Amino acid sequence: MPSIKNDDKSRVIIRPGFYWDRMPAYLFDIDGTLLRSRDRVHASAFAAGVRRVTGLEITLEGVPTAGNTDTAILVEAWRLTGLDASLLVSQAGAIRAAMAEWVSEHQNELDMILMPGVEAALSHLASRNALLGVATGNLEAIGWLKLTRAGLRDWFRLGGFSDSFLIRAEMVANAAEKARQMLAQPEAVVCVVGDTPRDIAAARWAGLPVVAVATGHTSFDELLALQPEVCATTLGDLLAATVGEQR
Repeated sequence: MPSIKNDDKSRVIIRPGFYWDRMPAYLFDIDGTLLRSRDRVHASAFAAGVRRVTGLEITLEGVPTAGNTDTAILVEAWRLTGLDASLLVSQAGAIRAAMAEWVSEHQNELDMILMPGVEAALSHLASRNALLGVATGNLEAIGWLKLTRAGLRDWFRLGGFSDSFLIRAEMVANAAEKARQMLAQPEAVVCVVGDTPRDIAAARWAGLPVVAVATGHTSFDELLALQPEVCATTLGDLLAATVGEQR
Protein backbone atom coordinates (compact mmCIF):
# COMPACT_ATOMS: atom_id res chain seq x y z
CA MET A 1 0.00 0.00 0.00
CA PRO A 2 1.87 3.13 -1.13
CA SER A 3 1.60 6.39 0.73
CA ILE A 4 0.33 9.28 -1.41
CA LYS A 5 0.90 11.78 1.37
CA ASN A 6 3.09 11.46 4.43
CA ASP A 7 4.44 14.44 6.36
CA ASP A 8 4.82 15.45 9.97
CA LYS A 9 1.13 16.24 10.34
CA SER A 10 -0.73 13.93 7.99
CA ARG A 11 -0.52 10.42 6.59
CA VAL A 12 -2.65 8.89 3.87
CA ILE A 13 -2.20 5.41 2.46
CA ILE A 14 -4.42 4.00 -0.26
CA ARG A 15 -4.39 0.49 -1.66
CA PRO A 16 -3.27 0.53 -5.33
CA GLY A 17 -6.21 0.65 -7.72
CA PHE A 18 -8.75 1.64 -5.05
CA TYR A 19 -10.46 4.96 -5.76
CA TRP A 20 -12.06 5.82 -2.45
CA ASP A 21 -14.23 8.67 -3.76
CA ARG A 22 -15.78 6.76 -6.68
CA MET A 23 -18.07 4.41 -4.75
CA PRO A 24 -21.85 4.64 -5.32
CA ALA A 25 -22.61 4.63 -1.57
CA TYR A 26 -20.93 5.24 1.79
CA LEU A 27 -21.76 4.34 5.39
CA PHE A 28 -20.14 6.62 7.97
CA ASP A 29 -19.62 5.82 11.61
CA ILE A 30 -20.62 8.75 13.83
CA ASP A 31 -18.57 8.92 17.06
CA GLY A 32 -14.89 9.42 16.39
CA THR A 33 -15.38 9.52 12.63
CA LEU A 34 -17.80 12.38 11.97
CA LEU A 35 -17.79 14.03 15.37
CA ARG A 36 -16.59 13.81 18.93
CA SER A 37 -18.71 14.47 22.01
CA ARG A 38 -17.04 16.44 24.80
CA ASP A 39 -19.89 15.68 27.18
CA ARG A 40 -21.26 12.67 29.05
CA VAL A 41 -24.87 12.84 27.87
CA HIS A 42 -24.85 9.67 25.77
CA ALA A 43 -22.70 7.75 28.25
CA SER A 44 -24.95 8.68 31.15
CA ALA A 45 -28.05 7.58 29.24
CA PHE A 46 -27.34 3.88 29.91
CA ALA A 47 -27.59 4.17 33.69
CA ALA A 48 -30.39 6.72 33.44
CA GLY A 49 -32.43 4.49 31.14
CA VAL A 50 -32.03 1.43 33.34
CA ARG A 51 -32.85 3.44 36.46
CA ARG A 52 -36.03 4.90 34.95
CA VAL A 53 -37.39 1.56 33.81
CA THR A 54 -36.22 -0.83 36.54
CA GLY A 55 -35.02 1.28 39.46
CA LEU A 56 -31.71 -0.60 39.30
CA GLU A 57 -28.20 0.76 38.84
CA ILE A 58 -25.54 -0.15 36.27
CA THR A 59 -22.14 1.28 35.38
CA LEU A 60 -20.12 1.31 32.18
CA GLU A 61 -16.90 0.75 34.10
CA GLY A 62 -14.99 -2.09 32.45
CA VAL A 63 -17.17 -2.09 29.34
CA PRO A 64 -15.39 -1.43 26.01
CA THR A 65 -17.32 1.27 24.16
CA ALA A 66 -15.18 2.30 21.17
CA GLY A 67 -16.76 0.85 18.04
CA ASN A 68 -19.27 -1.08 20.14
CA THR A 69 -23.06 -0.96 19.78
CA ASP A 70 -25.37 0.59 22.36
CA THR A 71 -27.25 -2.70 22.60
CA ALA A 72 -24.06 -4.68 23.27
CA ILE A 73 -22.80 -2.09 25.75
CA LEU A 74 -26.07 -2.35 27.66
CA VAL A 75 -25.90 -6.15 27.74
CA GLU A 76 -22.28 -6.17 28.93
CA ALA A 77 -22.86 -3.51 31.57
CA TRP A 78 -25.87 -5.46 32.82
CA ARG A 79 -23.83 -8.68 32.97
CA LEU A 80 -20.91 -7.10 34.81
CA THR A 81 -23.29 -5.64 37.36
CA GLY A 82 -24.58 -9.16 38.03
CA LEU A 83 -28.23 -8.47 37.37
CA ASP A 84 -30.80 -11.04 36.24
CA ALA A 85 -30.41 -11.45 32.46
CA SER A 86 -34.08 -12.34 31.98
CA LEU A 87 -35.11 -8.93 33.32
CA LEU A 88 -33.03 -7.18 30.67
CA VAL A 89 -34.58 -9.33 27.96
CA SER A 90 -38.06 -8.33 29.03
CA GLN A 91 -37.26 -4.65 29.55
CA ALA A 92 -34.69 -3.97 26.79
CA GLY A 93 -37.08 -2.11 24.51
CA ALA A 94 -38.31 0.12 27.30
CA ILE A 95 -34.74 0.82 28.42
CA ARG A 96 -33.67 1.78 24.90
CA ALA A 97 -36.62 4.16 24.68
CA ALA A 98 -35.74 5.65 28.06
CA MET A 99 -32.13 6.13 26.94
CA ALA A 100 -33.25 8.04 23.85
CA GLU A 101 -35.64 10.10 25.98
CA TRP A 102 -32.80 10.98 28.36
CA VAL A 103 -30.53 12.19 25.56
CA SER A 104 -33.36 14.22 24.04
CA GLU A 105 -34.08 15.86 27.40
CA HIS A 106 -30.40 16.75 27.80
CA GLN A 107 -29.65 17.62 24.18
CA ASN A 108 -28.75 21.21 25.07
CA GLU A 109 -25.85 19.79 27.04
CA LEU A 110 -24.41 18.02 24.00
CA ASP A 111 -21.00 19.51 23.26
CA MET A 112 -19.77 18.14 19.94
CA ILE A 113 -16.99 19.03 17.55
CA LEU A 114 -16.69 17.89 13.96
CA MET A 115 -13.66 15.89 12.97
CA PRO A 116 -11.29 17.63 10.51
CA GLY A 117 -12.52 17.75 6.93
CA VAL A 118 -15.88 16.09 7.54
CA GLU A 119 -18.10 18.62 5.79
CA ALA A 120 -15.67 19.04 2.89
CA ALA A 121 -15.45 15.26 2.39
CA LEU A 122 -19.23 14.87 2.51
CA SER A 123 -19.62 17.71 0.01
CA HIS A 124 -17.02 16.13 -2.26
CA LEU A 125 -18.77 12.75 -2.27
CA ALA A 126 -22.21 14.31 -2.69
CA SER A 127 -20.94 16.25 -5.70
CA ARG A 128 -20.18 12.86 -7.24
CA ASN A 129 -23.80 11.80 -6.65
CA ALA A 130 -22.87 9.26 -3.99
CA LEU A 131 -25.53 8.00 -1.62
CA LEU A 132 -24.49 8.94 1.90
CA GLY A 133 -25.59 7.05 4.98
CA VAL A 134 -24.49 6.26 8.50
CA ALA A 135 -23.75 2.93 10.14
CA THR A 136 -23.29 3.49 13.84
CA GLY A 137 -23.50 1.72 17.15
CA ASN A 138 -25.82 4.49 18.38
CA LEU A 139 -29.50 3.86 18.88
CA GLU A 140 -31.41 5.47 16.02
CA ALA A 141 -33.00 8.33 17.93
CA ILE A 142 -29.68 9.20 19.58
CA GLY A 143 -27.68 8.98 16.34
CA TRP A 144 -30.00 11.22 14.34
CA LEU A 145 -30.18 13.71 17.22
CA LYS A 146 -26.40 13.97 17.38
CA LEU A 147 -26.18 14.55 13.64
CA THR A 148 -28.94 17.15 13.78
CA ARG A 149 -27.29 19.02 16.63
CA ALA A 150 -23.95 18.88 14.79
CA GLY A 151 -25.49 20.28 11.59
CA LEU A 152 -24.83 17.12 9.57
CA ARG A 153 -28.27 15.50 9.34
CA ASP A 154 -29.16 16.75 5.87
CA TRP A 155 -26.20 14.99 4.26
CA PHE A 156 -27.54 11.52 5.01
CA ARG A 157 -30.35 9.64 3.29
CA LEU A 158 -30.24 6.40 5.26
CA GLY A 159 -29.02 5.01 8.53
CA GLY A 160 -27.98 1.77 10.13
CA PHE A 161 -28.36 1.72 13.91
CA SER A 162 -28.03 -0.75 16.75
CA ASP A 163 -31.67 -0.85 17.97
CA SER A 164 -32.20 -4.29 16.44
CA PHE A 165 -28.59 -5.42 16.28
CA LEU A 166 -26.29 -6.60 19.03
CA ILE A 167 -23.46 -7.30 16.57
CA ARG A 168 -22.04 -4.38 14.60
CA ALA A 169 -21.19 -6.45 11.53
CA GLU A 170 -24.80 -7.52 11.09
CA MET A 171 -25.96 -3.92 11.43
CA VAL A 172 -23.46 -2.76 8.82
CA ALA A 173 -24.46 -5.52 6.39
CA ASN A 174 -28.12 -4.60 6.83
CA ALA A 175 -27.39 -0.91 6.19
CA ALA A 176 -25.42 -1.81 3.07
CA GLU A 177 -28.38 -3.78 1.77
CA LYS A 178 -30.63 -0.76 2.40
CA ALA A 179 -28.24 1.37 0.36
CA ARG A 180 -28.29 -1.08 -2.53
CA GLN A 181 -32.08 -1.12 -2.48
CA MET A 182 -32.22 2.68 -2.55
CA LEU A 183 -29.82 2.70 -5.49
CA ALA A 184 -31.73 -0.14 -7.19
CA GLN A 185 -28.29 -1.70 -7.71
CA PRO A 186 -28.09 -5.15 -6.06
CA GLU A 187 -24.34 -5.40 -6.66
CA ALA A 188 -23.40 -1.83 -5.74
CA VAL A 189 -20.18 -1.41 -3.75
CA VAL A 190 -20.85 0.26 -0.41
CA CYS A 191 -17.86 1.73 1.40
CA VAL A 192 -17.62 1.89 5.19
CA VAL A 193 -15.89 4.87 6.81
CA GLY A 194 -14.86 4.44 10.44
CA ASP A 195 -12.24 5.03 13.11
CA THR A 196 -11.99 1.76 15.04
CA PRO A 197 -10.86 -1.82 14.48
CA ARG A 198 -14.51 -2.82 14.96
CA ASP A 199 -15.46 -0.73 11.92
CA ILE A 200 -12.84 -2.52 9.85
CA ALA A 201 -13.86 -5.95 11.15
CA ALA A 202 -17.54 -5.25 10.45
CA ALA A 203 -16.78 -4.11 6.92
CA ARG A 204 -14.66 -7.20 6.28
CA TRP A 205 -17.41 -9.49 7.62
CA ALA A 206 -19.92 -7.82 5.31
CA GLY A 207 -17.55 -7.95 2.33
CA LEU A 208 -17.26 -4.16 2.08
CA PRO A 209 -14.26 -1.90 1.49
CA VAL A 210 -13.31 0.44 4.30
CA VAL A 211 -11.78 3.87 4.78
CA ALA A 212 -10.17 4.08 8.23
CA VAL A 213 -9.45 7.44 9.84
CA ALA A 214 -7.34 7.94 12.95
CA THR A 215 -9.60 10.55 14.52
CA GLY A 216 -10.80 8.33 17.38
CA HIS A 217 -8.86 6.48 20.04
CA THR A 218 -7.02 4.13 17.67
CA SER A 219 -3.74 5.29 16.15
CA PHE A 220 -2.97 5.46 12.46
CA ASP A 221 -0.45 2.63 12.69
CA GLU A 222 -2.86 0.38 14.60
CA LEU A 223 -5.53 0.92 11.96
CA LEU A 224 -3.03 0.45 9.13
CA ALA A 225 -1.98 -2.92 10.53
CA LEU A 226 -5.52 -4.16 9.87
CA GLN A 227 -5.09 -3.42 6.14
CA PRO A 228 -8.04 -1.21 5.28
CA GLU A 229 -8.33 -0.07 1.67
CA VAL A 230 -7.58 3.46 2.89
CA CYS A 231 -5.93 4.66 6.08
CA ALA A 232 -5.76 8.39 6.78
CA THR A 233 -5.03 10.60 9.75
CA THR A 234 -8.22 12.58 9.01
CA LEU A 235 -10.84 12.88 6.28
CA GLY A 236 -9.42 16.33 5.61
CA ASP A 237 -5.98 14.88 4.93
CA LEU A 238 -7.50 12.21 2.69
CA LEU A 239 -9.43 14.76 0.68
CA ALA A 240 -6.43 17.07 0.36
CA ALA A 241 -4.22 14.24 -0.83
CA THR A 242 -6.84 13.02 -3.30
CA VAL A 243 -7.54 16.42 -4.77
CA GLY A 244 -3.81 16.99 -5.07
CA GLU A 245 -3.39 13.71 -6.98
CA GLN A 246 -6.25 14.57 -9.34
CA ARG A 247 -4.78 17.90 -10.37
